[in-house]
Amino acid sequence: MSKSLKRVRACLESAGETPNIVETTLARTAADAAAAIGCDIDQIAKSIIFGGETSGDALLFVTAGGNTVDVARAAVLAGEPLGKADAALIRAQTGFAIGGVSPVGHLTPPRAWFDKRLMDFDLIWAAAGTPHHVFGLSPAKMLQMSNAQLADFTAISK
Repeated sequence: MSKSLKRVRACLESAGETPNIVETTLARTAADAAAAIGCDIDQIAKSIIFGGETSGDALLFVTAGGNTVDVARAAVLAGEPLGKADAALIRAQTGFAIGGVSPVGHLTPPRAWFDKRLMDFDLIWAAAGTPHHVFGLSPAKMLQMSNAQLADFTAISK
């Protein structure tokens, strides 16, 4: 078991949760994960990391699988311009590699925001630290464990 997967499992257990971790053939995209789990694409909680251009910090936006982050709206929430976070920043702050970033279990928890759309489900799924593992949790518990703020930051469909 990878160190990242062990860290997510330990985080869930320390929160009193029985880890509901599922191994998939590949879950690099929300569509892959939804197909593997057999759920709606919006039940996949994507961990999108941006780099704060002022702070230099990794900033986490947990969004429903079918949504995209509107960078301008997200920047307003963050209080600073946002840019692409490189793999080294993501790994250094979260402890996860791109493709397996979990919303919980970070080495240094980032400031985080949570897509309101995820609250529409009883169960949502997120990366468990690898591109091949996901875990299921209630949206309320994932929101609490990610220490995120419920917010509107996704692109608005026309």
